[in-house]
Amino acid sequence: MIEEIASAGLPVDEELSIKKNRMQPLHVTGKEKRFSLVTGIHGDELEGQYVCYELLRRIKEDKEHLKGIVDVYPAMNPLGIDSITRGIPLFDLDMNRIFPGNREGSMAEFLAAEIIEDLKGSDLCMDVHASNIFLKEISQIRINEVSKDTLLPMAKRANVDYIWIHSASTVLESTLAYSLNSIGTPTLVWEMGVGMRITKEYGDQMVDGIFVLLKDLGIWDGEVIEPKTPIISTDGNVHFLNAAVSGIFLPCVPHWNDVKRGEHIGDIVDPLTGSVSQRIYSPCNGLVFTLREYPVVDEGSLLGRILER
Repeated sequence: MIEEIASAGLPVDEELSIKKNRMQPLHVTGKEKRFSLVTGIHGDELEGQYVCYELLRRIKEDKEHLKGIVDVYPAMNPLGIDSITRGIPLFDLDMNRIFPGNREGSMAEFLAAEIIEDLKGSDLCMDVHASNIFLKEISQIRINEVSKDTLLPMAKRANVDYIWIHSASTVLESTLAYSLNSIGTPTLVWEMGVGMRITKEYGDQMVDGIFVLLKDLGIWDGEVIEPKTPIISTDGNVHFLNAAVSGIFLPCVPHWNDVKRGEHIGDIVDPLTGSVSQRIYSPCNGLVFTLREYPVVDEGSLLGRILER
């Protein structure tokens, strides 16, 4: 059942409309638990589009196993998705920096407030993100350490490769996940892949994990997989690789690969002179879980992240 959860007028008699698809059992008692899948807050992050499709497809194939409510929100920032723009195009604004919103504020703040109102009360919300166009990420869940006691047991069941517990100081209070967690709606942030692309294997892995969580919640009673056992770390286990110079980054290790301390990770080269401007080496023994996908870099650009093992 397609429902409009928020709308706002646009120039030239057009309208911005945010919609969800609600899947529910044939006979609703009013006591069903609810799972919400959210994606498309950033218009250049498309991994979640496949996840929405695949989740709905599998549910429709075996609808008799659905015992609760599943709400799917594919496009929280429909203008951004239509224009392949990370933020809200009319406002040049990151939508994930304006929650919980304000019904009396600007159009963007009004829409954010309506989104929060519709999502609150979910027994679990999954906020799906891809990386940006510059970086490729493994399938991971990120949790604010303030909420870890509530969220970590669910995250462990999500069939994810890695759970990153962020310190409270690095988590912005204006995000959707923080706003929902602060009002008692458990929300996990799932990050995977690369911007403007769909990585089908990551999407399938995520949908498998969602069904595990649905079964744990009593929303689904069909067969599910045995989820992966994830790596779990805090900020202290993560090393950042940054460019010291501008140029073209050429990695020499694959993404999602173990490396040793001092191992050659890649080079920043100068196409004009044919020389290597900076060689990048691993600061520790660990796992490359973020690797730069877009080759052009400036001084300070993030090249990768290594999880110390």
